[in-house]
Amino acid sequence: MPKTVVCSRYKTELPGLEKQPVPGANGEKIFAMVSQRAWDEWQELQTMLINEKHLSLIDPEARKYLTEQMWHYFNNEAVDRAEGYIEPTAPEA
Repeated sequence: MPKTVVCSRYKTELPGLEKQPVPGANGEKIFAMVSQRAWDEWQELQTMLINEKHLSLIDPEARKYLTEQMWHYFNNEAVDRAEGYIEPTAPEA
C-alpha cells in the first residue's frame, strides 16, 4: 500500500507517489507533499501546455516555465491555459 501524504493541492490525506518522480530537490518536495491524484492531473495539464503552446523540453526557458506552472498548480494558484483550448468531452453512448 502506498504511503499517504497531506496533499498540497487537495489539503487532505491521500495516497502518495510510490517513488520520487524527478531527481533532486523538486522531486523530494513533490514526493513529500503531492498525492498521486494531483500528480496524475498535473501530468495531463503539463501535456496540454506542452502541446498547445508548442514547448520544446530542450529549451531551458520552457522547462523553467513548466516548473513554475507545476508549483502554481500544486499550491492552488492560477495556472496558464492554452488560448482557445476546449476540454475534450466523453463520446455519447
